[in-house]
Amino acid sequence: MIKAKVTLLLTALLAATLFPSNAHARDLAIWDQLQGTNPKGYVLLIRHALAPGTGDPENFNINDCSTQRNLSDEGRQDAREIGSWLKRRDVKIFRVESSRWCRAKETAQLLDIGKVRPNKNFDSLFLKSDPAYKSQTAAIKKRIFDHRNKRGLLVLVGHAVNIQSLTGTFVESGEGVLVRATSQGELKIFGFSPAP
Repeated sequence: MIKAKVTLLLTALLAATLFPSNAHARDLAIWDQLQGTNPKGYVLLIRHALAPGTGDPENFNINDCSTQRNLSDEGRQDAREIGSWLKRRDVKIFRVESSRWCRAKETAQLLDIGKVRPNKNFDSLFLKSDPAYKSQTAAIKKRIFDHRNKRGLLVLVGHAVNIQSLTGTFVESGEGVLVRATSQGELKIFGFSPAP
């Protein structure tokens, strides 16, 4: 009986290590199709790179990075690596936009894939009131829908809570979700970019 339980446990552990790899490979497969192209309508929603902690200090000021939770040295290096990964895909970039929070702006800049433009609708929704939550999310959904017939990858760098409100998916620091809007305005997930 004990031998059977040990065998079952080892089988479960082996499966747990194998299946995530298969799922991860499937999540990344879309990039093989997009490599070297000028894709139409795709949007990559990236969570800012590693910035230890949660939320922001009480004295948070959007115009003063010293009052915010910022990228760590590891987060800065991760952002550069994400940018290198995207450059190796050789996908034409339409535009890069980011939340106005310093950790998102810095991540977007360190990607080094294009000029970064601020987008207040991708500012963190953490601890936001419900009406603001809905209006910002609706504005980003419209942004994605409006990109549906445009060529080149639109890259939006923001926060986990914003990405989750749009896609229902949680992403790790530096991870991205590749989406495209349907003609009905729904967001379809096509894959992910790897977390560093």
